[in-house]
Amino acid sequence: MKLHKSSRSWSKLHDLFIKISTCRLPNFPIQIILLALSHFLLPASCSRKPPPLPILPLPTAFQLQWQLGDMALFFHFGTNTFTDSEWGSGHAHPSVFNPTKLNASQWIRVAKDSGFSTVILTAKHHDGFCLWPSDYTDYSVRSSNWKNGNGDVLAELSAAAKDAGVGLGIYLSPWDRHETCYGDTLQYNEFYLAQMTELLTRYGGITDVFLDGAKGEGEKDMKYLYASWNSLIHQLQPGASIFSDLGPDTRWIGDEDGSAGFTCWSLYNKTGFEIGDIDLRYNSEGDPFGPDWIPATCDVSIRPGWFWHASEVPMSATSLLEIYYKSVGRNCKLLLNVPPNSSGLISDEDIQVLQEFTELRRSIFSHNLAINAVINASSIRGGIQDTHFSPFNVLKEGIYTYWAPGENQYKWILYINLQELVSFNVLQLQEPIYMGQRVIEFHLEALTQDGVWTRVVNGTTIGYKRLLLFPKLKSQYLKLVVDKSRADPLISYLGIYMDSVTVFRDTPDKKSRASFNGSQVLQITTTHNSSLRDVV
Repeated sequence: MKLHKSSRSWSKLHDLFIKISTCRLPNFPIQIILLALSHFLLPASCSRKPPPLPILPLPTAFQLQWQLGDMALFFHFGTNTFTDSEWGSGHAHPSVFNPTKLNASQWIRVAKDSGFSTVILTAKHHDGFCLWPSDYTDYSVRSSNWKNGNGDVLAELSAAAKDAGVGLGIYLSPWDRHETCYGDTLQYNEFYLAQMTELLTRYGGITDVFLDGAKGEGEKDMKYLYASWNSLIHQLQPGASIFSDLGPDTRWIGDEDGSAGFTCWSLYNKTGFEIGDIDLRYNSEGDPFGPDWIPATCDVSIRPGWFWHASEVPMSATSLLEIYYKSVGRNCKLLLNVPPNSSGLISDEDIQVLQEFTELRRSIFSHNLAINAVINASSIRGGIQDTHFSPFNVLKEGIYTYWAPGENQYKWILYINLQELVSFNVLQLQEPIYMGQRVIEFHLEALTQDGVWTRVVNGTTIGYKRLLLFPKLKSQYLKLVVDKSRADPLISYLGIYMDSVTVFRDTPDKKSRASFNGSQVLQITTTHNSSLRDVV
């Protein structure tokens, strides 16, 4: 290796060696010494190592923005709110719709204060009643008593969302129990696209379009021209993410419990499936070999029903926190339904639960217990002198910096020295998903006070965010080991937290037989290493 030749550099190097040899650098971290020495040993023509190649498939710009949002609120609102129904018949008289205290700003304020970046409104549910004055039907707010027929729920919500910087999405039910042309493929698809065009051209930017294949048994046969719908939506709102059973931009997780599979890939293969005819387990887990990037949405309602009913009460904040672990914590977006009541407001009891849920998340995740840790790695892309891929990047919030291991390595390990004994029971990991989803399997080890390495928890996929809950432990030294990966693993964030609220239950999920956090908790695999040389 060619050394720098300047006498000044050699003088600095000589002085550094003298200081080290005469012990004039007490407690000087060996990492700093190595970095300093490496400065003098760099080739004269050295340049920074480029990032590794992304691994396909990759998210689009709006899919990436969609995932960064973590959570969205769903507002189911319409004639069903006033008729104590879930699936309206399409025959309720428009006059029943009269939310005398409707305040869209309150809805948006609740969403924003609770950490939800986007709201989605049921502009039209299965009963066909429209919350905007559509030119293509008289079954809308124009025919109601609300504001003497001059109201427009979507317009008010759009204005409030824009003022608050909250994203706005719309749900336009394909199934329409009121429209007489439903069942005629050509006429109804023309009707549907005409209404979709109204929604996407009158109310500013739309971030999400929610579609589904719901339809009651025995209803008219109907073919939806989804390809035409998707093309028009992306033409009119290029930045909108389209949700359906299988995308094209985000897919349904396969249940309405807010729970993803313990393994959850954003990768997917939509070939051979149709909306309304999918493999629920496949939707829940995704596909490591899938050619399509279609991340999952976990939808669930804060109440037993999707529309507001006076007889129902919301779930507890701790229940919402468990759902958060199983949705956002499993590489998905949480879509939480909070239905406005018949006055046109979010109910006080729902607001109280959301406030408690927000405080729980804040109390757990506001401070990374590893923030002051010393981080080493089994290797670093570009070598120890290349800070662009340093293991210390995993302590920076966000996904736009990351640790990258050296090329052609067969051991991918992060060594974490917390610098003191710390009690914790939650691990958070993130990948820079704009480089592709990579990690297949990983595990966390902790060094006990007896000098024994204990495997604490096994995990599978990471993706945008992975949260793992396990029994409380206390340790200073940890190892994050990536066991399998589609390409060199890239880790953008590592967090250690203490959740003193959630009761850990190592019990299977109903659908996937996964444990509470979708991983196996292990406290039996141990290795002795009293020297601690791997981590200090």
